[in-house]
Amino acid sequence: MTDTRIARRTFAVGGAASVGLGALAACGSDDGDATESASPSTSASPTEAATGADTTCVLTSEVTEGPYYLDDALERTDVTEGKTGAPLALLITVVDADGCTPLANAMVEIWHCDAWGYYSGFTTANPGGSAPAEDGTGDDETFLRGFQITDDAGQAAFTTIVPGWYTPRATHIHVKVHTGGTVDDAEYEDGTVVHTGQFFFDDDTVLALDEVEPYSEHTGDHTLLDDDMVYTGGGVQDGLLTLTANDDTDPSAGYAAVITVGVTP
Repeated sequence: MTDTRIARRTFAVGGAASVGLGALAACGSDDGDATESASPSTSASPTEAATGADTTCVLTSEVTEGPYYLDDALERTDVTEGKTGAPLALLITVVDADGCTPLANAMVEIWHCDAWGYYSGFTTANPGGSAPAEDGTGDDETFLRGFQITDDAGQAAFTTIVPGWYTPRATHIHVKVHTGGTVDDAEYEDGTVVHTGQFFFDDDTVLALDEVEPYSEHTGDHTLLDDDMVYTGGGVQDGLLTLTANDDTDPSAGYAAVITVGVTP
């Protein structure tokens, strides 16, 4: 898919790092059964993701968008822009909570920090601890940000890297889901934000990556899930990703991640 800059006229959902449980739902078992590993350079299989979820809808946490959201994004699958890190093939399935039916034509956008904790658009913000200066790779306004329109199966696939960390947060990816809009002349118009959330990584994965470059170059106090100000321990209910390693002995080889997000459009 070609890169297309979108200027969206939507209402931002955000503020301080307070957490509320929204009237949203996700399809899938609480323990998040893993699906077959996918290559980090390709989209995870929609069929594999669908068979990894059951038909039970559970409430999903609605949380702050955080301080690093930008209201401009690129329509694309690969958001890396040359940033180094463990490859991540991320497959998001969006469903209508009323019956858990796939939601097509929803706009799903993600954004997250690089391996050292820097966000595009905010590269002067200190990630905490001892980190190298931001490396200047990619466009400093757009790297590790992007959106996709869900297909008929309600799925949006992204190629990215596993984020690093910044004080005082655990490793995470931000997400918004928009519905009801139209794309006209490179603008997403009249859409409504129906979900603002975050995806999280289990501590074992994060700690393993702390031992390999480039993550190991960022040292200092690392926040784990139990101490995070947003994640409240609800597993998939709070956005915990189902991860499959591409190589069980080498965390730098990357991961495939799947998650299902329910919305009430």
